[in-house]
This record gives sequence, structure tokens and C-alpha cells, in this order.
Amino acid sequence: MSGERPIVALVDDDDDLRLATGQLLMLAGYDVRGFADAPAALAAIDQAFAGVVVTDVRMPGMSGIELFRALTARDADLPVVLMTGHGDVDMAVSVLKAGAWDFLSKPFDPDALLAAVARATTARALTTENRRLRALAEDAGADELVGHSVAIRQLRATLPMLSDADLDVVVEGETGTGKQLVARLLHRGGRRARHRFVTIDCAALPPGAENNLFDAFGTLSQANRGTLFLDNLDRAEERVQHRLVQFVERRAVALDAREPVVVNARIVAAIDEGARARVLPALFHRLAAVSLRLPPLAERLEDVPLLVMHFLARHARGTTRPAADLAHLAARRTWPGNVRELELAVERSVLGLDDKARADTELPLPERVRGFERALITDAVTRAGGDVTRAIELLQIPRETFYYRVKRLGIDLRRLRAP
Repeated sequence: MSGERPIVALVDDDDDLRLATGQLLMLAGYDVRGFADAPAALAAIDQAFAGVVVTDVRMPGMSGIELFRALTARDADLPVVLMTGHGDVDMAVSVLKAGAWDFLSKPFDPDALLAAVARATTARALTTENRRLRALAEDAGADELVGHSVAIRQLRATLPMLSDADLDVVVEGETGTGKQLVARLLHRGGRRARHRFVTIDCAALPPGAENNLFDAFGTLSQANRGTLFLDNLDRAEERVQHRLVQFVERRAVALDAREPVVVNARIVAAIDEGARARVLPALFHRLAAVSLRLPPLAERLEDVPLLVMHFLARHARGTTRPAADLAHLAARRTWPGNVRELELAVERSVLGLDDKARADTELPLPERVRGFERALITDAVTRAGGDVTRAIELLQIPRETFYYRVKRLGIDLRRLRAP
């Protein structure tokens, strides 16, 4: 978000009426750009235009209806509000069916115009943000490490430097943060990608299973020239960890044989955040040539909308169901299961198993937009601890627009400020 006022392109050949309507919109917090005729507006409004259009219908030369059709041919999602001094019911019905956002008869109620423009502006902001997120998700799709938070950008920059190195790596993070994904990216990005990526879940090893790991034909030997991923290393039994110390030190199995089998493997180990004490120091320090930390989703909430778009594109592919309204996921602030929990929530919504998403999808678009807007404002005030000035900074909207929307949406600021 730029933090600038939302833009309204106002098209009317009546200079006095255009000036009066423009002042009304400016007082409501909008950046108004006036045009005296449709061709001038059409020349100025391209596909990158992030605002909405309010246009008179009856104008010499090119009418507002023709302008609407030309604009929506470029961008079908552009909201256009039409005004006319000639009450024509048939015309109103036809243009609304064709996709016009709203139709107002002159003289119109100023509140009706402001309400129509406010709904259109919110919808336009959502469309613009979705396009931006979709583009980012497509850019991130190649490596699947999705996010634009500082921590994720730093991690994305670090992985290529480590991929071709033979240094062992310890990845720490909460459950569901993507530790195995990081291990696979390290494997795929380097010369070992031509060989196997072998996973051993240390938490799932049954008693006595370690004997099969460390013999000449065991699981460890299969990682030769590839990558060995030791998942949940902190949950491995102590005797397994002692044997792993020997393996890491000598890079060989069947150590009691006359000729031990050499295993040239790069090792990536995953441990739960805060669980270093459960790993033998001798093992941890041999593996932690490099230590990476994956932050929980609660520390990078700015990535949630982008992740939602990424998972929606992944799980909605091939389905004929309409895309679910997942605004409620973006507004949540607790994800104990982290990225994995978020992905499952998106998948449930795509399959129609999420009652909240299904109920939201069945609502008319204006209701869904109002619900999303109410959630964003409420969340911002809560995050700001009830400090309205800080909330306005988080939302990056003018103060007048904030209070106008709070009143229109019926948000109780006193309740939000309460401890």
C-alpha cells in the first residue's frame, strides 16, 4: 500500500457540477482527478490505474456508457459508477448487467454517492492487492519459499550460497514452519541434486531400528553423493545420537566391518526451536557448521496474504469450484501450526469443508467487502493497542477516511480500546 489517498476519476462535462462533486469527494478523503470529457479520461486511465471511475452518462461526443465499455474492455475489474440526469430504468438495468458498479440518478443523495464510491474503492484495493500478491506468488513459485518479510528474503538470499557447499546445516524452527522444505531447496540448488534426498524421521524410529540404519546396505548408505535429512533430530533416542556422532565424524557405515562403507553425504538436520538441549553437544556441534532459524508465522504475518494466494493457486488448480473468500485467514493472528496449518486451512476452503469460507462466499460481494474491511480496521486498532493514530499509520489511509469508514461500518472504537 502506498499510503496515498484513494483515487477517483471524475468525468462530467458540466464544469460546476464536476467542481461540486469533486469537492464532496475530496472532503471524504479521495484524490479526485477531473475530466471534462470521456476521451480525455480514456487517454489517462490505463490498466495500471488503481482507482475507480465516476462518470456522467449524457456527454457530447463519447457518452459515459461508451466510456464504461471501453474502460472495462481494458480491465474488467475496474469499478465504474454512472450518473445521469435522465432517469432511465432500462438503461440502468442494462449497464448494471454489463458490469457497471452502480447507477445514480441526478440529483443524487451525496451519501449515496459516497457509499457507492467507498464500496468501489474497497473492492478496487482488494483487486489491486490480489494482483500484486498473485504476481509475487508466481515469482516465488519456482522455489516455493514464499514471503516478502525480512526473514524470508534473507533466507532466500542465503540458500543459493549454501547449496553447493558441503557444509552440514542445522535448521531450527517450530512445527510447520518448513524445515524440510529448506532442506529440499538446499539439495535441489546444488550439484547433489542429481542424487538422492534421503529422509530419516528420528522421532519415528522404532526400538532397534538403528541397526538397519548403520549397516552397509542401510538407509544412511543410500544417501551417498546426495543429501541426508535428519528430521526431528532432537527426538532421537540417546543411543541413536551416539551412533550418529560416529557416522558424522567418519562418514561411513558398518564401522565394525573390515572395510567400512564410505557415505559421501551432505547432512541437513532439523530440530524444534528451543530443543538444542535434547541433542548431544558432540552431535550438534559437528552438524551445525551453519545454523538457520525459520521464524514462526506469528513473526511474519505480513506473509499470510501472499501464502494464501500461493496455496489457493496450488490447491484450486483443476477444480471447478469458485475460489473461496479467504479474507478471514488473512485477518487471523494466531497460527500455532504455522505455514502447514495455513495450507490445510486453504485446502479445506477450496474443497468446501470450511464453513466460515463457504458462508463468506455465499454473501453478496458488498457484504464480503464490508466484512473484510471491518476485519482489517479492527485488527489494526487491536495491534495498535487502541492507539487510533498508530492504527491509521498501519492502515496507511487518511484520518478522515478512517473515521468515515469506522462510522459507516459501525465499529465501536471504545470497545477496541478497552483492556
